[in-house]
Amino acid sequence: MAEKLVIIGAGPGGYVGAIRASHLGAEVTVVEDYEVGGTCLNWGCIPTKALVYSAEALQLVRHAKDYGVAVEGEVTYSLQAMMARKDKIVASQVKGIRSLFKSNRIRLVEGRGTLRDERTVSVQRKDGETETIFADRIILATGSRPASIPAFPLDGKKILSSDDMLGLTEIPKSLLIIGAGIIGCEFAFILNALGSQVIMVEMLSRAIPIMDEEISALLERELKKKKIKLHCDQKIESVQEGADGKMVATLGSGKEIITDQVLVSIGRAFNSDGLNLEAVGVACGSRGEIKVNDRMETNIAGIYAIGDVTGGVLLAHVASTEGIVAADNALGRERIMDHRVVPSGIFTMPEIGNVGLTEQEAKEQGYDVRVGSFPYRGLGKSHAMGKITGMAKVVADGKTDRVLGMHVMGAHASDIVHEGALVMKMEGTVADLADTIHSHPTLSESVLEAAHAVHGQCLHLPPR
Repeated sequence: MAEKLVIIGAGPGGYVGAIRASHLGAEVTVVEDYEVGGTCLNWGCIPTKALVYSAEALQLVRHAKDYGVAVEGEVTYSLQAMMARKDKIVASQVKGIRSLFKSNRIRLVEGRGTLRDERTVSVQRKDGETETIFADRIILATGSRPASIPAFPLDGKKILSSDDMLGLTEIPKSLLIIGAGIIGCEFAFILNALGSQVIMVEMLSRAIPIMDEEISALLERELKKKKIKLHCDQKIESVQEGADGKMVATLGSGKEIITDQVLVSIGRAFNSDGLNLEAVGVACGSRGEIKVNDRMETNIAGIYAIGDVTGGVLLAHVASTEGIVAADNALGRERIMDHRVVPSGIFTMPEIGNVGLTEQEAKEQGYDVRVGSFPYRGLGKSHAMGKITGMAKVVADGKTDRVLGMHVMGAHASDIVHEGALVMKMEGTVADLADTIHSHPTLSESVLEAAHAVHGQCLHLPPR
């Protein structure tokens, strides 16, 4: 008889884990309270990227003359059409996942699932009925949501979350973004391209502080070029609505920032509440994250947890990989989750890709650090595209020549960085990169040149 597996949550971790388990012969039931695809598909990765490319298309047309193309009249946009395009893309992807469920014989139960005991899930279905599902193994994949704090109470009108931004019916003339992390910076570029005056406030010393400092400096330069104001090392004490309907934010310095709306982008909260974890005995951390081992199993045998709700690396592709690992272990295949090589993409304008250690992290860990970089403006392909902003940077261990990290900013950076992910996964060296023939003209040549630069042998930059 087939093993019965129940997965609570149909985001990029849950639905991928479900498909994997089906391939391994399990009888799979997925419980989802909202819609398949989770945050990534419905409020995150896909809808925001749809808006990014709409904004980029607008900018491209506005600069068409730079390519020898004449566009007559004023170039405008329709926010309603952009949002409709975004919704159509999301709906298409949702339909695709539902189709995969059907073809893999995965049962989808729409409703809110909670643990009744170690092997039973209770579902309050959307049709009002309650269903009890028995399982041999359970995977918790309930994800995360935008974090909120009392100082900035979200109301969906004046004080917005990233979810609220995807339902805008008009672009605010001015917008304050609290937090200059990944989500905040992505929305800053989108709203700026659509005509909003954007002001950002960040508690730490730089934009997206988890990035390599050199890349962060380049990003801040692009923010400045686009007249996006960034205040770092600043804390917002309060946000209040004035008599004229404007939002007034007061900084710790006493300075006031007045805008039409406020976007709160200060991180994510974990969806572990409401699962009845305490009654079952599933251990959680101080932030509400579900604790797991390297097999993605909780402290309760047979109950696994994956994705954002575990409080690890909050990326869709990490959740998907963890879903595969959890499904394998739940069905008797021994597999360990390897978080050592995790690439990520940041869809600012231009975009950023990174994997592995930053130069600063490598130094802090005691490596004999060697770095090499190459600017996009040194590439023929960049000039042909009219996109010369950016660089590729390789971080390496001088003793072993092993690649420790790669950081790329510029057109298609989120794609190019996977070259670094592969060489790191294979425990490769800078020499492996430098000895690999790269097609010309391409943007990937920036990686080749950066690898040569690590060894002091960059071909298309003057010797230092």
